[in-house]
Amino acid sequence: MKYSFIIPVFNRPDEVDELLDSLTRQTLRQFEVIIVEDGSQQPCQDVCRKYQDCLDLKYFMKENSGPGQSRNYGVERATGEYVLILDSDVVLPEGYLQAVDEELQRETCDAFGGPDRAHESFTPTQKAISYSMTSFFTTGGIRGGKKKLDKFYPRSFNMGIRRDVYQQLGGFSKMRFGEDIDFSIRIFKAGCRCRLFPGAWVYHKRRTDFRKFWRQVYNSGIARINLYKKYPESLKLVHLLPMVFTLGVFFLLILFVIGILVGIFVRPYVDPPFGLMLCTAALLPLVLYSLVVFLDSAIQYRSLRIGLLSIRAAFNQLMGYGCGFLNAWWKRCVRGRDEFSAYSKNFYK
Repeated sequence: MKYSFIIPVFNRPDEVDELLDSLTRQTLRQFEVIIVEDGSQQPCQDVCRKYQDCLDLKYFMKENSGPGQSRNYGVERATGEYVLILDSDVVLPEGYLQAVDEELQRETCDAFGGPDRAHESFTPTQKAISYSMTSFFTTGGIRGGKKKLDKFYPRSFNMGIRRDVYQQLGGFSKMRFGEDIDFSIRIFKAGCRCRLFPGAWVYHKRRTDFRKFWRQVYNSGIARINLYKKYPESLKLVHLLPMVFTLGVFFLLILFVIGILVGIFVRPYVDPPFGLMLCTAALLPLVLYSLVVFLDSAIQYRSLRIGLLSIRAAFNQLMGYGCGFLNAWWKRCVRGRDEFSAYSKNFYK
């Protein structure tokens, strides 16, 4: 057995159904599938039974401990030379595993990862969220795109690693969030070779509405500070950009309000209208950025609606991350509190 898919699940039976269906369609069939139910109230055991005859599938139920520890649980029971870590909200194209295999035959490595795309069946909101997480104009392309501001770190929604290397490094840590980046950092620090496989992409649904998406990226911002506290050298310029963007938006909004007040109370005594100039200066950068995002997304998806939704998704992604980053920086770096204090709610349950 060369490959083992490890899939932690928490209350996602419908997603697991779609993922397992896509695994039955793989052109390369040398793999096993290990589903780890992480204390779900909506288990997917009945869904897994549907695929017992067409997949080498193992199903395990355990107490809730988060996705990282559930992946470790699955790897302990795997037999493949390589373990492929997937989130339950992805769907694989038919040639996914074939692309992985061809890359490894061409040039071996210890760990690898691939990018993600939006399936044509995704809702406009899901496509807009996918755009905001992969575009050069939002994340700098660090999630596996062609243009990158930082080197590629495999993420847990689409990550592969030699099983012996996984076990040697101890697998995922007990970090509450950002445990996949923590693992990738340890892979690099151990001197292991890590590569991006551009052809091994997945369809990634992510969150289905903007409220859940905000919470996801907010937690990502918190995780970046927690990673900084563990690995100070891991914090790069690209990781500060959402925070700078967030502070910039707040500054421009304050400037806009000042412009309105100046226009109301000072305008009769000033020529030219200084308040109007302040309002224009405040709105222009936001309008220009929104226009860039709108045009890029609308052209990519050939949809004006998705282009408009992508503006909201981009601000949601950058400011959600930025607010989480600032909150964690204040609590951990200024007030000296511990890792878990940055999370006001229990993330898993």
